[in-house]
Amino acid sequence: MRREHGTPRDGWEKTIESQGLAYHRAAHPSGLSRPYWDESVHYIFSMDEVEALEEQVEELHGMCLRAVEHVVSAGRFADFAIPAWAWEEVARSWERRDPHVYARFDLRYDGTGPAKLLEYNADTPTSLVESSVVQWFWLQDVHPGGDQWNSVHERLIDRWRTLSLPPGPTHFAFTNMDETGEEAMTVAYLQETAEQAGLQTMAIAMEDIGWDALNRRFMDVEGRMIRSAFKLYPWEWMLADEFGRHAVRHATWIEPLWKTLLSNKALLAILWELYPDHPSLLPAYLDGPRELTSYIAKPLLGREGASMRIVTPEETQETPGTYGQEGYVFQGFEALPVFEGQRPVLGAWVVADEAAGLGIRETTGYITDDTSSFVPHRIAD
Repeated sequence: MRREHGTPRDGWEKTIESQGLAYHRAAHPSGLSRPYWDESVHYIFSMDEVEALEEQVEELHGMCLRAVEHVVSAGRFADFAIPAWAWEEVARSWERRDPHVYARFDLRYDGTGPAKLLEYNADTPTSLVESSVVQWFWLQDVHPGGDQWNSVHERLIDRWRTLSLPPGPTHFAFTNMDETGEEAMTVAYLQETAEQAGLQTMAIAMEDIGWDALNRRFMDVEGRMIRSAFKLYPWEWMLADEFGRHAVRHATWIEPLWKTLLSNKALLAILWELYPDHPSLLPAYLDGPRELTSYIAKPLLGREGASMRIVTPEETQETPGTYGQEGYVFQGFEALPVFEGQRPVLGAWVVADEAAGLGIRETTGYITDDTSSFVPHRIAD
């Protein structure tokens, strides 16, 4: 694994915008010294590294599924701050094996040993368009004939083909709260992969989904019944909504309700409990840092690096935010590796239950947040 410099393509901004990364300016805070999409650098991996990472990702995913089974069978929903009224519905969703499509592991990796799990974005992962499409076309333009850890697009299409969904169109829901366009473009891309798989689809805003109390069903703005829907909208928000009690019982939602147990950072503590000292895990606890002298306190439902606290013998750092009332997990802290002053985090994609590709974000700080830049990668010739 190494970081290499290159010359950005002429007109790269218009190129990536035409490929779906229309939000690259709006999603990145102004005043930063580098753009969100930065093709002036990229990472190179050996095929051996990629194959080892694929194995580790699929092993981690299997461990996570077994962790869900443990939580459901032991009834440990309170550890995840899930409202008590939804516990039985989460269990039923898992027992039915409600269909799932994709997820993203965030990993610490420096090329010298096993990757370490930082968290699992299993409900509403983004940075998909840049991982699946934009960096692939970068590779074709800049390194024609080169290789990349990236079968995301093909695997998404294959996954939609295998799902057994109710009759009628599958609705693809974004939220009007999205000010940057990132979520809308991510949903539009996933809708396109579903259409390529032969599904009939409809786009809709979450805010436009209606509840027909008389017939007990969800409806779109044109009065069509919503039988199945992909939503880039967190389950914890849905469970807090007045319609949440209906959502858990009506329609097929992707990602499914049982993914509340994978997208919640309490998962990290459950994994450490089930697989202590596993080489791809960092120690993690729900009741405090215990023996850890260096740790990071992560809110169970936190997003974009908000409301975190890093504690080491030398210093304490905190990030602003409003999360944390739901509780924290305390995870052993290992700083991200440094490559030319930048700290990369590997976003390893899982489609269905298989490793599918890689996206890399990097920043100078310890925590990867909305100030980070996405950089492409390739496999060594």
